[in-house]
Amino acid sequence: MASTITLKRQIRSISNTRQITKAMELVSASKLRRAQEHAASSREYGQIAYDLLKRLNAQGEVERQPLFRKRTIKNRLYIIVTSNTGLAGAYNANVLKQLTVNLREDRDNKVKSHVISVGSKGAQFVRRLHEANLVAAYQPFGDNPTANDIRPVLNMVMEQYETSAADEVRIIYTLFKSTIVQQVQNVQLLPAPAPQADDQVVPVTNFEPDVETVVQQVTIRLIEAQLWQAVLESLASEHAMRMIATKNATDNANDLIKDYTLELNTARQAAITQELAEISGGAEALNG
Repeated sequence: MASTITLKRQIRSISNTRQITKAMELVSASKLRRAQEHAASSREYGQIAYDLLKRLNAQGEVERQPLFRKRTIKNRLYIIVTSNTGLAGAYNANVLKQLTVNLREDRDNKVKSHVISVGSKGAQFVRRLHEANLVAAYQPFGDNPTANDIRPVLNMVMEQYETSAADEVRIIYTLFKSTIVQQVQNVQLLPAPAPQADDQVVPVTNFEPDVETVVQQVTIRLIEAQLWQAVLESLASEHAMRMIATKNATDNANDLIKDYTLELNTARQAAITQELAEISGGAEALNG
Protein backbone atom coordinates (compact mmCIF):
# COMPACT_ATOMS: atom_id res chain seq x y z
CA MET A 1 0.00 0.00 0.00
CA ALA A 2 1.30 3.45 -0.87
CA SER A 3 2.24 5.84 1.92
CA THR A 4 -0.13 8.59 2.94
CA ILE A 5 2.30 11.23 1.70
CA THR A 6 2.37 9.66 -1.78
CA LEU A 7 -1.41 9.36 -1.88
CA LYS A 8 -1.86 12.99 -0.85
CA ARG A 9 0.48 14.10 -3.65
CA GLN A 10 -1.40 12.02 -6.18
CA ILE A 11 -4.76 13.42 -5.06
CA ARG A 12 -3.41 16.98 -5.22
CA SER A 13 -1.95 16.41 -8.70
CA ILE A 14 -5.18 14.89 -10.03
CA SER A 15 -7.22 17.73 -8.50
CA ASN A 16 -5.08 20.28 -10.31
CA THR A 17 -5.55 18.40 -13.58
CA ARG A 18 -9.29 18.21 -12.95
CA GLN A 19 -9.48 21.99 -12.59
CA ILE A 20 -7.79 22.39 -15.99
CA THR A 21 -10.01 19.87 -17.79
CA LYS A 22 -13.14 21.36 -16.20
CA ALA A 23 -12.15 24.84 -17.37
CA MET A 24 -11.46 23.50 -20.87
CA GLU A 25 -14.85 21.78 -20.87
CA LEU A 26 -16.64 25.03 -20.03
CA VAL A 27 -14.68 26.98 -22.65
CA SER A 28 -15.43 24.37 -25.33
CA ALA A 29 -19.12 24.37 -24.41
CA SER A 30 -19.24 28.14 -24.80
CA LYS A 31 -17.40 28.05 -28.14
CA LEU A 32 -19.56 25.17 -29.34
CA ARG A 33 -22.76 27.18 -29.06
CA ARG A 34 -21.42 29.93 -31.30
CA ALA A 35 -19.78 27.53 -33.77
CA GLN A 36 -22.96 25.47 -33.99
CA GLU A 37 -25.03 28.54 -34.76
CA HIS A 38 -22.62 29.68 -37.48
CA ALA A 39 -22.51 26.23 -39.11
CA ALA A 40 -26.29 25.83 -39.04
CA SER A 41 -27.00 29.32 -40.38
CA SER A 42 -24.95 28.79 -43.55
CA ARG A 43 -25.56 25.07 -44.08
CA GLU A 44 -28.53 25.58 -46.37
CA TYR A 45 -26.57 28.09 -48.46
CA GLY A 46 -23.68 25.62 -48.76
CA GLN A 47 -26.04 22.89 -49.95
CA ILE A 48 -27.63 25.24 -52.49
CA ALA A 49 -24.17 26.17 -53.75
CA TYR A 50 -23.29 22.49 -54.18
CA ASP A 51 -26.57 21.84 -56.02
CA LEU A 52 -25.96 24.84 -58.24
CA LEU A 53 -22.57 23.44 -59.23
CA LYS A 54 -24.31 20.23 -60.28
CA ARG A 55 -26.88 22.26 -62.17
CA LEU A 56 -24.19 24.12 -64.07
CA ASN A 57 -22.39 20.88 -64.84
CA ALA A 58 -25.55 19.51 -66.43
CA GLN A 59 -25.43 22.21 -69.11
CA GLY A 60 -23.78 21.31 -72.40
CA GLU A 61 -22.28 24.80 -72.70
CA VAL A 62 -19.89 24.30 -69.78
CA GLU A 63 -18.41 20.93 -70.68
CA ARG A 64 -15.44 22.65 -72.38
CA GLN A 65 -14.72 24.92 -69.41
CA PRO A 66 -11.54 24.04 -67.44
CA LEU A 67 -13.30 23.85 -64.07
CA PHE A 68 -15.82 21.32 -65.39
CA ARG A 69 -13.68 19.33 -67.81
CA LYS A 70 -12.77 15.88 -66.56
CA ARG A 71 -9.15 14.86 -67.01
CA THR A 72 -7.37 11.58 -66.60
CA ILE A 73 -6.47 11.56 -62.91
CA LYS A 74 -2.71 11.37 -62.48
CA ASN A 75 -2.48 13.79 -59.55
CA ARG A 76 -5.08 14.16 -56.83
CA LEU A 77 -5.12 17.02 -54.30
CA TYR A 78 -6.65 16.62 -50.85
CA ILE A 79 -7.63 19.43 -48.49
CA ILE A 80 -7.80 18.15 -44.91
CA VAL A 81 -9.22 20.18 -42.02
CA THR A 82 -7.71 19.31 -38.63
CA SER A 83 -6.99 21.10 -35.37
CA ASN A 84 -3.88 22.76 -34.06
CA THR A 85 -4.04 21.11 -30.64
CA GLY A 86 -4.96 17.73 -29.20
CA LEU A 87 -7.38 16.65 -26.49
CA ALA A 88 -10.22 16.63 -29.01
CA GLY A 89 -11.18 12.98 -28.94
CA ALA A 90 -11.16 11.29 -32.34
CA TYR A 91 -11.58 14.56 -34.26
CA ASN A 92 -8.16 14.49 -35.95
CA ALA A 93 -7.87 10.70 -36.05
CA ASN A 94 -11.09 10.28 -38.06
CA VAL A 95 -9.98 12.75 -40.75
CA LEU A 96 -6.49 11.28 -40.97
CA LYS A 97 -7.89 7.76 -41.14
CA GLN A 98 -10.03 8.74 -44.14
CA LEU A 99 -7.02 10.39 -45.76
CA THR A 100 -4.97 7.21 -45.24
CA VAL A 101 -7.65 5.13 -46.95
CA ASN A 102 -7.66 7.49 -49.94
CA LEU A 103 -3.87 7.56 -50.16
CA ARG A 104 -3.78 3.77 -50.20
CA GLU A 105 -6.29 3.71 -53.06
CA ASP A 106 -4.26 6.30 -54.98
CA ARG A 107 -1.10 4.24 -54.53
CA ASP A 108 -2.84 1.14 -55.85
CA ASN A 109 -4.15 3.12 -58.85
CA LYS A 110 -0.75 4.75 -59.57
CA VAL A 111 -2.10 8.21 -58.72
CA LYS A 112 0.17 10.79 -57.08
CA SER A 113 -1.31 12.31 -53.94
CA HIS A 114 -0.87 15.89 -52.75
CA VAL A 115 -2.22 17.43 -49.56
CA ILE A 116 -3.13 20.91 -48.33
CA SER A 117 -3.50 20.85 -44.56
CA VAL A 118 -5.54 23.26 -42.47
CA GLY A 119 -4.27 22.72 -38.92
CA SER A 120 -0.86 21.61 -37.72
CA LYS A 121 -2.00 18.12 -36.69
CA GLY A 122 -2.71 17.22 -40.29
CA ALA A 123 0.57 18.72 -41.49
CA GLN A 124 2.56 16.78 -38.88
CA PHE A 125 0.91 13.55 -39.99
CA VAL A 126 1.44 14.09 -43.73
CA ARG A 127 5.11 15.00 -43.27
CA ARG A 128 5.75 11.50 -41.98
CA LEU A 129 4.17 9.83 -45.00
CA HIS A 130 5.94 8.74 -48.16
CA GLU A 131 2.69 8.36 -50.14
CA ALA A 132 1.78 12.06 -50.14
CA ASN A 133 3.35 15.42 -50.90
CA LEU A 134 2.49 18.26 -48.53
CA VAL A 135 1.79 21.23 -50.79
CA ALA A 136 0.90 23.78 -48.11
CA ALA A 137 0.00 23.98 -44.43
CA TYR A 138 -2.26 26.62 -42.93
CA GLN A 139 -2.97 27.41 -39.30
CA PRO A 140 -6.58 26.99 -38.10
CA PHE A 141 -8.71 30.05 -38.77
CA GLY A 142 -9.76 30.66 -35.17
CA ASP A 143 -13.24 30.73 -33.72
CA ASN A 144 -14.51 33.45 -36.09
CA PRO A 145 -13.12 32.73 -39.57
CA THR A 146 -13.58 35.29 -42.31
CA ALA A 147 -13.51 35.22 -46.10
CA ASN A 148 -9.96 36.58 -46.00
CA ASP A 149 -8.90 33.50 -44.04
CA ILE A 150 -10.36 31.15 -46.63
CA ARG A 151 -9.07 32.98 -49.71
CA PRO A 152 -5.38 31.88 -49.53
CA VAL A 153 -6.51 28.24 -49.49
CA LEU A 154 -8.90 28.90 -52.37
CA ASN A 155 -6.18 30.61 -54.42
CA MET A 156 -3.80 27.72 -53.82
CA VAL A 157 -6.44 25.19 -54.86
CA MET A 158 -7.32 27.08 -58.04
CA GLU A 159 -3.65 27.47 -58.94
CA GLN A 160 -2.99 23.76 -58.47
CA TYR A 161 -5.98 22.80 -60.61
CA GLU A 162 -5.59 25.36 -63.37
CA THR A 163 -1.90 24.53 -63.85
CA SER A 164 -2.77 20.81 -64.03
CA ALA A 165 -0.69 20.11 -60.92
CA ALA A 166 -3.88 18.41 -59.70
CA ASP A 167 -6.47 16.67 -61.87
CA GLU A 168 -8.97 16.32 -59.05
CA VAL A 169 -9.47 18.16 -55.76
CA ARG A 170 -11.22 16.65 -52.75
CA ILE A 171 -11.83 18.02 -49.26
CA ILE A 172 -11.92 15.84 -46.14
CA TYR A 173 -13.59 17.42 -43.12
CA THR A 174 -15.91 16.59 -40.22
CA LEU A 175 -19.63 17.29 -40.57
CA PHE A 176 -21.35 18.40 -37.37
CA LYS A 177 -24.68 16.64 -36.86
CA SER A 178 -25.09 16.85 -33.10
CA THR A 179 -23.01 17.15 -29.97
CA ILE A 180 -22.34 13.40 -29.95
CA VAL A 181 -22.50 12.65 -33.69
CA GLN A 182 -19.94 13.95 -36.19
CA GLN A 183 -19.19 12.34 -39.54
CA VAL A 184 -16.13 12.57 -41.75
CA GLN A 185 -16.96 13.80 -45.26
CA ASN A 186 -14.95 13.17 -48.42
CA VAL A 187 -16.28 15.62 -51.01
CA GLN A 188 -15.13 16.35 -54.55
CA LEU A 189 -14.58 20.04 -55.27
CA LEU A 190 -12.95 19.99 -58.70
CA PRO A 191 -13.81 19.24 -61.37
CA ALA A 192 -17.23 20.52 -60.42
CA PRO A 193 -19.43 17.57 -59.39
CA ALA A 194 -21.78 16.07 -61.93
CA PRO A 195 -25.44 15.46 -61.07
CA GLN A 196 -26.42 11.96 -60.00
CA ALA A 197 -29.05 9.86 -61.68
CA ASP A 198 -31.67 10.67 -59.05
CA ASP A 199 -30.98 14.43 -58.97
CA GLN A 200 -33.68 16.69 -60.38
CA VAL A 201 -31.80 19.29 -62.40
CA VAL A 202 -33.61 22.30 -63.86
CA PRO A 203 -31.89 23.33 -67.10
CA VAL A 204 -30.30 26.75 -67.42
CA THR A 205 -31.30 28.31 -70.71
CA ASN A 206 -29.38 31.61 -70.74
CA PHE A 207 -25.95 32.80 -69.59
CA GLU A 208 -25.44 36.51 -69.14
CA PRO A 209 -23.16 38.11 -70.21
CA ASP A 210 -21.55 34.89 -71.58
CA VAL A 211 -20.74 31.33 -70.59
CA GLU A 212 -17.06 31.94 -69.81
CA THR A 213 -17.69 34.86 -67.45
CA VAL A 214 -20.51 33.15 -65.58
CA VAL A 215 -18.73 29.83 -65.21
CA GLN A 216 -15.38 31.27 -64.15
CA GLN A 217 -16.70 33.75 -61.59
CA VAL A 218 -19.66 31.80 -60.25
CA THR A 219 -17.80 28.51 -59.95
CA ILE A 220 -14.98 30.05 -57.93
CA ARG A 221 -17.48 31.64 -55.55
CA LEU A 222 -19.35 28.34 -55.19
CA ILE A 223 -16.11 26.47 -54.48
CA GLU A 224 -15.31 29.11 -51.86
CA ALA A 225 -18.72 28.48 -50.28
CA GLN A 226 -17.89 24.77 -50.01
CA LEU A 227 -14.58 25.53 -48.31
CA TRP A 228 -16.25 28.01 -45.99
CA GLN A 229 -18.94 25.54 -44.92
CA ALA A 230 -16.39 22.76 -44.42
CA VAL A 231 -14.39 24.99 -42.07
CA LEU A 232 -17.50 25.95 -40.08
CA GLU A 233 -18.66 22.34 -39.77
CA SER A 234 -15.18 21.25 -38.70
CA LEU A 235 -14.95 24.01 -36.12
CA ALA A 236 -18.24 22.99 -34.53
CA SER A 237 -17.21 19.33 -34.58
CA GLU A 238 -13.86 20.12 -32.97
CA HIS A 239 -15.45 22.02 -30.07
CA ALA A 240 -18.04 19.26 -29.58
CA MET A 241 -15.43 16.53 -29.46
CA ARG A 242 -13.15 18.57 -27.20
CA MET A 243 -16.01 19.28 -24.82
CA ILE A 244 -16.83 15.57 -24.59
CA ALA A 245 -13.16 14.59 -24.25
CA THR A 246 -12.51 17.07 -21.44
CA LYS A 247 -15.75 16.06 -19.71
CA ASN A 248 -14.64 12.43 -19.78
CA ALA A 249 -11.23 13.46 -18.45
CA THR A 250 -12.90 15.38 -15.61
CA ASP A 251 -15.13 12.40 -14.77
CA ASN A 252 -12.12 10.09 -14.77
CA ALA A 253 -10.28 12.48 -12.46
CA ASN A 254 -13.25 12.44 -10.07
CA ASP A 255 -13.21 8.64 -10.04
CA LEU A 256 -9.47 8.55 -9.40
CA ILE A 257 -9.76 11.05 -6.55
CA LYS A 258 -12.47 8.91 -4.94
CA ASP A 259 -10.35 5.77 -5.26
CA TYR A 260 -7.22 7.43 -3.90
CA THR A 261 -9.19 9.07 -1.08
CA LEU A 262 -10.56 5.68 -0.06
CA GLU A 263 -7.07 4.23 -0.20
CA LEU A 264 -5.75 7.17 1.85
CA ASN A 265 -8.41 6.67 4.52
CA THR A 266 -7.62 2.97 4.62
CA ALA A 267 -3.91 3.72 5.03
CA ARG A 268 -4.66 6.22 7.81
CA GLN A 269 -6.87 3.69 9.61
CA ALA A 270 -4.18 1.04 9.31
CA ALA A 271 -1.58 3.45 10.72
CA ILE A 272 -3.85 4.35 13.64
CA THR A 273 -4.56 0.68 14.34
CA GLN A 274 -0.86 -0.07 14.25
CA GLU A 275 -0.09 2.76 16.69
CA LEU A 276 -2.82 1.62 19.09
CA ALA A 277 -1.48 -1.91 18.97
CA GLU A 278 2.03 -0.68 19.72
CA ILE A 279 0.78 1.47 22.65
CA SER A 280 -1.20 -1.43 24.08
CA GLY A 281 1.77 -3.76 23.69
CA GLY A 282 4.06 -1.29 25.39
CA ALA A 283 1.65 -0.78 28.29
CA GLU A 284 1.31 -4.51 28.84
CA ALA A 285 5.11 -4.88 28.80
CA LEU A 286 5.47 -2.20 31.48
CA ASN A 287 2.77 -3.75 33.69
CA GLY A 288 4.28 -7.15 33.35
